[in-house]
Amino acid sequence: MHKAITLISLLILNFSVLAQTGEIEGQVINKNKEAIQDVSVKIVNHSAGASTNIDGIFHISSIKEGNYTLSVSRLGYASTTISIKVSANSTTTVPPIILQQAGSNLDEVTINDLTPNKFNRGQSITVSKMPLKDIENPQVYNSISNILLKEQNVTNFDDALKNAPGIDKLWESTGRGGDGAGYFSIRGFAVQPTMVNGLPALTNGSPDIANVESIEVIKGPSGTLYGSSLISYGGLININTKRPYNGFGGNISYTTASYGLNRITADVNTMLSTERNIAFRLNTAYHTQGSFQDAGFKKSLFVAPSLSYEVNDKLSFFVNTEFYQGKSTNQPMLFVDRGSPLRVHNIEELGYDKKRSYTGNDLYMETPTFSLQGQMHYKFSDNWTSQTVFSSTSAKSDGYYSYLYEITTPAERLTGTTLTSGIILSRSTSKQNSETTGSDIQQNFLGNFNIGKIKNKVLIGLDYFNRNETGNSTGYGNQGFVYLGNNLAQFQAIAPALHAYYNSPSNNNTLDPTKTTDDTGILTQAGADAGIAGLDIPGSSYSKSKQEIYSAYVSDVITLFPQLSAMASLRIDHFDNNSYTQTTLSPKFGLVYQPILDKVSIFGNYMNGFQNVAPITIATTGTVLNFDPEQANQYEFGTKLNLLNDKLSATFSYYNIKVSDIVLNVAQDVYSQGGKQLSKGFEGSVIASPVSGLNLITGYSYNDSKLTAGDADFEGKRPESAGPKHMVNLWTSYKFLKGDLNGIGVGFGGNYASENEIFNRTVGGTFTLPKYTLINASTFYEASSFRIALKLDNITNKDYYKGWSTISPQAARTFSANFTYNF
Repeated sequence: MHKAITLISLLILNFSVLAQTGEIEGQVINKNKEAIQDVSVKIVNHSAGASTNIDGIFHISSIKEGNYTLSVSRLGYASTTISIKVSANSTTTVPPIILQQAGSNLDEVTINDLTPNKFNRGQSITVSKMPLKDIENPQVYNSISNILLKEQNVTNFDDALKNAPGIDKLWESTGRGGDGAGYFSIRGFAVQPTMVNGLPALTNGSPDIANVESIEVIKGPSGTLYGSSLISYGGLININTKRPYNGFGGNISYTTASYGLNRITADVNTMLSTERNIAFRLNTAYHTQGSFQDAGFKKSLFVAPSLSYEVNDKLSFFVNTEFYQGKSTNQPMLFVDRGSPLRVHNIEELGYDKKRSYTGNDLYMETPTFSLQGQMHYKFSDNWTSQTVFSSTSAKSDGYYSYLYEITTPAERLTGTTLTSGIILSRSTSKQNSETTGSDIQQNFLGNFNIGKIKNKVLIGLDYFNRNETGNSTGYGNQGFVYLGNNLAQFQAIAPALHAYYNSPSNNNTLDPTKTTDDTGILTQAGADAGIAGLDIPGSSYSKSKQEIYSAYVSDVITLFPQLSAMASLRIDHFDNNSYTQTTLSPKFGLVYQPILDKVSIFGNYMNGFQNVAPITIATTGTVLNFDPEQANQYEFGTKLNLLNDKLSATFSYYNIKVSDIVLNVAQDVYSQGGKQLSKGFEGSVIASPVSGLNLITGYSYNDSKLTAGDADFEGKRPESAGPKHMVNLWTSYKFLKGDLNGIGVGFGGNYASENEIFNRTVGGTFTLPKYTLINASTFYEASSFRIALKLDNITNKDYYKGWSTISPQAARTFSANFTYNF
């Protein structure tokens, strides 16, 4: 490691001498200080250029020192030019540029002395499906920028989400059919990543971050604008992708890290027409890594071509496609016994060696994923725009999925032997073969109009979504056992009876926990197939399902006067899966008061979410019981700040979510919708750039969840999907912008999580994961044409775990190094 650090340090010194070019960065806004996306920023008489991102920010690299003229233009806005000077080995920051709408009286272009807060995302076009500044939006959301991910050497989606308060991983990505992506907890409820650019995008694995412009964690039940099938009562996770821009440029990046990680990415943008109105961008990544445990691996290839076409000043198109081919073993998850009182209640009692994976590299899953999105924007006038969008997506699972489930009590009943210490887990394996496809069509109209002096910003939308699932997977066959404890001889004495009962392929392959290598003979595809063949009914189980959802929604942001605005939204949603239909209304209201305009806002919201509930047929009588959809209603209030010339932005809020109409089986053949759940808490986030070169992002969350009415085994308990009560995230970095240290930077941060009750029942008892604090640090050097970074994650090598009635060990201390070349 020391040799690698020395070599990289020498490269930094050599490249710093050779670098003779500079960079240009800045932001484009309108007269209301709102960021403008997709603005073309070109250097006159030069091939270089860029396009602004969702925050109006642009960045142009590898420009020789000298004087230049920037041409700034976008459909519907008056173009302008700006003179700048570029110096070698430095970044020229252009103060925010104000563009005027075309057709308005054009004032002289104004340049302010605002300093961009580079981690902040001051506006979103997806959260409310309309351009809306964060400070005027009554809903809470957190945006994670690719700038932040680059600073942290992040190479996977799970680590990216550690930068948002109030979100915690529950389950690893399993790759299995239907729901193979990872599960995360938001405000006490489980959710998976299912949205790209605000549209459905299915996956059975973990999304690659190579094409990520930003990740939005949108808080609270959002059924009014996003329906019910792909989100949760706690919120949703949306990925905004990178977009083509005007000009040629890009980068190639290589990252290596502990445990065999090697990752190569490329981002290339170019123009396809002499008129410079067709831009093409390609993002791609090849990723391979091993495991911090004794077995396990991940390999993937990701390709994401995208194209934008500006036909004229009214019509434009955007197409984004993503191809993902993943191949990996299951990250181990230990399921505690759900049917008997717990034998162990914490990690110390469990006695689990986190370096053991209890799997083999032959037992892997392939998860090919495809996504296509097409958007057409047509501008009827300065006040009305049409957005027509289409998405098609598919996710497949092909391979072996296995898990370890505690069977201590059943094993004792079967063998008549009481285990004096430790627990027994059975490995169950299925050969997965399934595919989920989905398509979505939306037609949105966005308009601005006045009724007297009252301004209205309105969204009118229609949405059709269908999802088809086809499964041809096998059942779960036994593939051996794992014993955790200090009485191995006792376990080995009862193991033959267990093998015989569970139709194990061999009575002589009992797993030995003292081994540190793969358990040969069982942990192979042949071993898994033999276990599956031992099922009472061997073979595959074919299934097919289809659902269609027809929706219409309207949302109006009413500005009563500059300091006071209100949002009123409503959705009508019709669900049909051939066996039953349901129609639901979902309202949303919000109020924002800005005592200091664009600086301080006080907000409140009422938001609704819902879940369709399938009918239940009583077997003894044939009676069909129909139910209303479940309902989740949130009220929330708080404040948003945007202070110190945009150098400090913050959000603080209290929320209360009540779920009702949960279906309960109160007695044999008797059901009711009397179940209720409460989730309330506080969240705070701060993003700041107090001085030039210093950037900080931090957050804190507290969640108090309880099943207030329901199954007696869970009633009054904290739900197992709620995650830790307290969580903290922090990252701060400083980059020298002048002098001999110009371009050198350091970063520091980490995460804290309190104890987590991942199993919490009246009969079974409680299993608690311990609290943990992770500390990470990095150092980097940036020049105009390249970047070198070193990172150390989990510096103290802390043992920590995630879970949801499961126990999943997390990565040990990891060193990574990244080299990026910009062109």
